[in-house]
Order: sequence, then structure tokens, then C-alpha cells
Amino acid sequence: MIRGGKSYVSARPAFSNDAKRLLVCTGDAVSIFSTSTGLLISTLEGHNALVTSVIVVPASSLASKDLCFCWTASLDGTIRYWDFSAPELRKTINCNMPIYSMVIPSLLGQPVNGEEKPSKDFAYVSIGDMNVQENKAKAQPGQIRKCNLTESRMLGERIILGKTERPESITISPSGKFFGIQSKHKLLIWKVPATDSNHAAVKKISLHHTKNLEILAFHPTSRIVAAGDESGRILIWRGFGRRTFPIGDKLENGRLVHHEEERPGVRGDDDADSCSTWHWHATQVNVLSFSSDGAYLYSGGKEGVLVVWQLDTGKKKFLPRIGSPLRYFIDSPDPTLSSISCADNRILILKLPSMEILKSISGIKRPCLFPEVNEAPCSKFAFGHSAGLVALPTENYCIQLYSLFDDREISEIQVCERNHQPGDDITVLVSLLALSQDGSMMCTTEVKLPEEGIGALVCLKFWASLSQNKNFCLSTIIYEPHRDAGISAVAFHPTRKMAVSSSYGGDFKIWVCKDNIQQKPEMPTSSGWMCHAVGSYKKKPMTALAFSGDGSVLAVAAETVITLWDPEKNVLVAVIGEMLEPIMNLSFVGDSLVSVSQGSKPQLSVWSISNLSVSWSYKLQVEDVASAVDLSLFAVLVLQKSSTSMGSNELTFQGRDGLILLFNSTDPVPLAAWSVRKASGGGIAFIQGNQPSFEQNISELEQSKAIVYMNSDHEYFVFDPFDNKAPELSLNRREGFVASEETARFGYASLYGELPEFELKKNQNALAPSGASERRWETIFSGPSHNLPPLTKLCSEFLESLLEKRTVAVE
Repeated sequence: MIRGGKSYVSARPAFSNDAKRLLVCTGDAVSIFSTSTGLLISTLEGHNALVTSVIVVPASSLASKDLCFCWTASLDGTIRYWDFSAPELRKTINCNMPIYSMVIPSLLGQPVNGEEKPSKDFAYVSIGDMNVQENKAKAQPGQIRKCNLTESRMLGERIILGKTERPESITISPSGKFFGIQSKHKLLIWKVPATDSNHAAVKKISLHHTKNLEILAFHPTSRIVAAGDESGRILIWRGFGRRTFPIGDKLENGRLVHHEEERPGVRGDDDADSCSTWHWHATQVNVLSFSSDGAYLYSGGKEGVLVVWQLDTGKKKFLPRIGSPLRYFIDSPDPTLSSISCADNRILILKLPSMEILKSISGIKRPCLFPEVNEAPCSKFAFGHSAGLVALPTENYCIQLYSLFDDREISEIQVCERNHQPGDDITVLVSLLALSQDGSMMCTTEVKLPEEGIGALVCLKFWASLSQNKNFCLSTIIYEPHRDAGISAVAFHPTRKMAVSSSYGGDFKIWVCKDNIQQKPEMPTSSGWMCHAVGSYKKKPMTALAFSGDGSVLAVAAETVITLWDPEKNVLVAVIGEMLEPIMNLSFVGDSLVSVSQGSKPQLSVWSISNLSVSWSYKLQVEDVASAVDLSLFAVLVLQKSSTSMGSNELTFQGRDGLILLFNSTDPVPLAAWSVRKASGGGIAFIQGNQPSFEQNISELEQSKAIVYMNSDHEYFVFDPFDNKAPELSLNRREGFVASEETARFGYASLYGELPEFELKKNQNALAPSGASERRWETIFSGPSHNLPPLTKLCSEFLESLLEKRTVAVE
């Protein structure tokens, strides 16, 4: 099984010590990307729940700067220690409680000379106590606890540093001396003991505000903490903890502590010298981070703008038009590099101080809340069956093309030229989307939403692919293709440059591509689309359509009946069926036709084209249907009910909200069934596994029968429906998608550098006796001693040669 579509912005990423790699929490794994190319290098797999924290061990804490280690924490209740250059799991600590956030102060302090890491490391974790009842009044399931990483155990419940109504994210100071959380109207800040131990006392202070606080950040060198609230204000407390966390009897700047001196802006008896407020953001502040030298403060929020504040003067400059709300801003060991995590599942590699975006690591776009138009909801996504692609409409009036096999963005197409800023009202909606069978053509429908009931406009657009990298260009625009009626469905002919669109106004139109139209040099030559024919049936709304496998028959649903047409001659061939509810989906399966009706009495029906009658049917709430090309197989995605009656059998959903059922069109008994999550809003499709990464995982016989399921969060998996064992299939990346400068720094090479290449010449005469020329191991010893591999790494021929064979004559 190939999995993909995970979120890249569910937690804070982390840079490697050389800033050449970025470690990103992606679901239950950690993905490692190259910062120079933006491509995936490797993955850390071992957790079985969402990874919430990744912390890279600094180079100052390691015996060798070339070593690459990190700690991860997860909702599965474990903390793991990795060598991410191998990649290899080194250690697992079971905390038995879900971990929502983790910091390790000892990694930021002074290391012990000669050791890989300090003698004792302690982690401070934010956990959710499962024993606390959520519906209990004043319940506080969130806890700040302490874990001894060296002894691999969580400290007892008596050492609970704080309790909150929900688990909060922990922020640590760059010096490792302080860490804190925001909880409603206050900040809670703890001071890490100078000599940490299992029973060392951890002091705490509180700083209060009038509104809910969302984020905090510590200054790298001074006792300054900044916090952002829900209204867009930034508060900066200076000199926090002077009384509770004293340094001898004096302040950091040499002044004596005076409890009577004025503390402007500080509320109540809070332990701080002053508190000032800055305000630019219109909504809550999600991002706060000080620069490495402490001279600047970075902030961001829903506006999609990174604001750089000069700490001494309050002056600011901006990086505008990022296009999505900001989630995280991370500094790297290289002062010229940083990263911005965006809510649309993108991570931007930023060059400082010029604020130039160097690379973009784009995951699959998250689903957006689009308003519904006409009688049907908008297209969720469209699959390119032979190309292994999925196309998804995005909030910023674009279409994202995403590779299902490589789990990476291929391209992004701007559908309509409109400026988009996060938080703006949606004025134009991409309501429908379709890809041709080979992925070379795309069709989109746009609806300009009316203002105060007037001004609605429907637009049909055809797109053509310029190259194999799927950069589409616009070829034809058709305004109001069905007069003032909305478009209900679009589909491409399986083999020809032909498409059809249906409308709620009671007609459908067949469009053909006119060849030999002269375009610009960068445009394809066949890019003009024109109307070939128009059809209707008793002026009934046309709600669904589909081409047969060879394209000789066009099925169009006229509300509750199915009409069959000859698309070449535009002749009505037959009318079949009479459903109780409108037909919303049609799909040809071999010599049969599958229809899906939705409403109060939903139904899945299989029709025989030769007999023009129903073969069998079920009363199922079907979310999506997919058919295999040139086969009699089809699959349906069924939404959960308490139980689903299928003949005399009852299928249970085992706590999940959907099922994928695989059928043969001639048999009402399912061939297989899989329970799935997040089925409402999901989709399925049969795709051809003709990609190198997929061919290595399934047999050639079944490559054209792979099923892809994408849930409502745009997470997906591709699997072989005929593999009864359902093994986990590794996703082997193509060589062109891996950063070459990173792949060589693994294992032995990361410690001692690259070994010289040797030419191993084989004896051409296989019958010749073994001689000194075949002892290829002898050449390994030519070179400096520090380049010699360990004995366990030497080739088997070297070990065998230690015992030379001799021919003994037997009398």
C-alpha cells in the first residue's frame, strides 16, 4: 500500500545542523527534505500516531559535527531517538500518554566534552491525561510533565509542573534556560534548574493579559518574552522573572532590584519590568520568533504577511502576498536561511535578510469550504487514471496537480486571474473539474457568484498540457455554454478529443477540438474547441453523464431516467430505467452501466446494456463510484449507517464511517470490502500502476487494477485490490526526485568521508584456477589508514581469503 497526502504543517519543522535538510512532521512519520532542491531525501518511520515534535541534537552536543541525531515525540505516547542520516531508530521511550509537545533544554546548554550528549537529558512534555474525564466540570487533562531521557522513564505524578484545560504547545528559549506555554489570558514560564535532576525544583511565574494568548517567543539573550493574542496585538514583557528567577542580588544590566520602581504596562503583581504593545495584525497572531541576534521580531497570522519588527524602534517591513495564513517561522543554523510553514500545506525556504523565497515544499492542498451552487456540490477532485495524477481545486483560484505515486506537487494552474488574499470572500468558484484519460486535457467550469442576487456567470474552459510535466495552458473559453443554466457534469471521450457537458437547464452539449489552429510557439497546435451537437430529453434536467469504454455510447441521466446516445451522430438510441431519486453518477463497466441515485431513497443499480434492464441493485448511500478500464470490475465508496442490508447478510463498519466495496458487474456479491475513515467527501478511482515506483510493488498482471482512495482530508492510499495479504508497499522514489548532494552522507561516509572507487576486474576465464589477480580485497589496503572501513564492513571475499584453498592429492 502506498500512502500519501499527509499534512506538512501539523507541527514545527526543524533544520539539520548544516541547514541542508529540513525535518518535517508528516502524519505518523518524519520526512526529510533537501533545502537546496525542496525534494524528499528519506523518511523516519516507526511511530503509529501523529508526530507532534521533532528536535535535532545540536552539533555542539555531539562528539562529531557530522553526526545527525534527533528526538521525536508522538500521540502514540512514545519518544524516539533517531540517526536520521542512516536513517535508523536508536532508542524508544514509552510514556504511556499522548505527547502533544516536547522540549529538551539540556540540548541547548553547554555540552559535556568528549560525550555525544550530556550525561543526563530531561525532556519537558505536554501530555493529555487519558484518566481525566472530559465532561467533568473544571477538568484539566492537559499536563506539563518531566521525562528522564537517559533513564528512559517518565517521572512520577507528584512532579507535575502545571495543569491546563487542554494540552498546550511548549516553547523553549534559545538559551535553554526557560520554557513556557500560553493558557487563556496568561503565560506560564518555568526556569530550568541549573543542575537538573529527577527531583530538582522548577520555579514558575505567570504573566497576565486581558485577551486569549495564542503564541509566545523568547529573546535569545535577554529576559524578554513576546506573546500574540487573538485580536492581533503583540505584547512584549521586558525583564520577566527578576524577582522569582534572580541572578545573585543584581540584575543582568547591573542595576539593583527595586520592587517599588514603576513597571509600565505590567498587570497586577506580575514579575516583569515593563510591558509594551504593538498592533498591526487584524486577526490573531499565529507566528512569533526573534531573530538569532535578537534585533528583530518576526510575526505573522491569517493575512498571509510576514512582518519584521525592529525591536528597539518598533519600525517594521513586510513580506506580503504569501497567499496563505502563516503557521510557523523557524530559524536555521545558517543565519541566511529560515522557513515559513503555511496553512495551505506549503513550507517556504526563505533567504535572509533579502526576504527572498528560494524553494517551496508543497504538499497536497487541504480541502476548502466552498459555497455550494446550483443543485449539486462542487467537484472535490479529479483523477488522471493513466498518469497517476489527481487535480484539486484550491482556495486561491488554482488547480493543483499532484502525483499520487511520488507524493509531490507537479504543478499549479491559475484558473482565473484574480488576486487572492487569505480571508477574502470567495467570488469565483471552480465548480467542476475533469481530466482526460491520458491526462493531456483538462476541463474546468467556473461560477461567478452573484452579488445581491445578480451578476452570476458560468464559464467553461478547456486546457491542454504543454509537456510531460503537466503544465496546462488555456486553449478555449466558453461563456454561458448552456445559456443561464448551471453545468451539472463534464466528461472526456476515452480516445478522442471530444468532451460533453450537461446542464440543469435540460440539455447537454458535445464539444470537439478543432485541429490545425495556429497558436503561439509555446501553445499546442490543436487547441480550439467548438460545439459539435446539442441534445435533450423532454426538457428534463441532465444530472450525470458517462462515455462507454470505447466511446461509442454516451449515457446521460435525465433526472430519474437514463438516455443512451450515439455521440457521433447525436442520435437517441434507448431510454432505460425509472428511479425514485435523481441519478447523480453514471459509470460504464464492461457491457454494463452503473447508476447511483441520491436522496431520501438512495440506490446503487447495475444495468445490462444488451437487455436494457436492471441486473441487480442495492439500497446504499454511495459517495463515489469507479470502474476499471476494459474490465467488468467496479468499486463503490459507501457511507456509514448503523448497518447496511445486502441480501441476507449484514455488513458492519467496525467503528469506521465508510466502506469500499469491489464488485464484478455480473455478480451482486462483493469480491472484497475494506473499511475506511473520513469517507464523507472522499473519492475512489482505478488507476494504472505504470510508474517505476509502483511497478516494483505490485505484479505486472495487476498494474491496471490499482485502486486509489482519497478521504475528505485529502489523505490517500493506493493499493492492489487482489492482494489478500495487503502488504505495506514501500514508496520508492525516482532518482530524479532525490537531492544528489544529500544521498552520499550516510553511515560510514558521514563519519570518515567517501571511500575511493576501485575497479574490480573479473577473470574472463571461468575455468582458470584462483590466483592472486582475483584477490580483489588486496586493493582495499592501498590508501591512508583513516579511510579504512571497519572489519565488519569488508567484503566477503576478504574474509574467505583468510583461509586459502589448497589442492591435496589423494593417493
